[in-house]
Amino acid sequence: MKSKLIVNVSPHLHKDESVSKIMWMVVISLIPAGVAGVLIFGLDALWVILLGIVSALITEWIIQLLTKRRVTILDGSAFLTGLLLAYNLPAKVPFWLPVVGSFFAIAIGKQVFGGLGQNIFNPALVGRVFLVASWPKYMTTFTPPQNFDAITSATPLAIIKEGRILEKISYLNLFFGNRGGCIGEVCIFALVLGALFLFIRGYISWHIPITYTVVVGLFTYIFGQKGLFTPPLRAGAGFGGDWLLHILSGGLILGAFFMATDYVTSPLTRCGQIIFGIGCGLITAIIRLWGGYPEGVSYAILMMNAATPIIDRYTKNRIYGTKI
Repeated sequence: MKSKLIVNVSPHLHKDESVSKIMWMVVISLIPAGVAGVLIFGLDALWVILLGIVSALITEWIIQLLTKRRVTILDGSAFLTGLLLAYNLPAKVPFWLPVVGSFFAIAIGKQVFGGLGQNIFNPALVGRVFLVASWPKYMTTFTPPQNFDAITSATPLAIIKEGRILEKISYLNLFFGNRGGCIGEVCIFALVLGALFLFIRGYISWHIPITYTVVVGLFTYIFGQKGLFTPPLRAGAGFGGDWLLHILSGGLILGAFFMATDYVTSPLTRCGQIIFGIGCGLITAIIRLWGGYPEGVSYAILMMNAATPIIDRYTKNRIYGTKI
């Protein structure tokens, strides 16, 4: 009697997911932040977003044609890179800046390593850091929200770094985007909606973003400044820093939930992801409190991207049936 049991090679468990589907789901989750950015900063923000996306797609298409690799511009990865790069730019940058940034992000941050799945750094952050180093004036010149009664175009973190008081800025302003900043980072409400969508669909877990956010909040509470909204401004008093302001300001929420959680450049295990989140939080807080630059999210994530192979090596799961 012939056996009716047919055994095929692994994997034996299949799930209705693909790289392309995950990428496009992340894009969908970022739409509220983009809409909020356009409403807050105007059509200039929309042009920056479109230029960043188109430049990323064209760059990937040309490089894959030149290297005779399969063209994969429809898998959503290049689209997502261009979108995230644009979200990390001020609304009124010159039109060529998102083009150059997306080109660098795809060409140097992704394709030079061999394409999707082989890059060791988050490509969008590679592009952003390159722009900050090359054209810091454009990258740190912000415009006030057009539909709000904002009193300053400077970011809250920049104001704090200069030792000034945050006048007429409240937590509610920070939550809904009534402040200076980059296109996709200012409206925390929209980012939270997108993050909840990813959590519900199971595309991200709490390990990196929550650990990252909590560590920044805890560290800035212990070592941060007091009296950020009202004088006198006091530093180094210990246990009383304005942790909530640090969580709601800058690109922390955008970075923690949408960039640090990148599958390719973050650790594989849950333990490794917690270590990754702790490292990102510590570096971000240290740069914000004592560094020469008011924001540290991009640098923190890139530094921990570099540490990911080491983290994976020492937190890998034990193979079933072995003692090692």
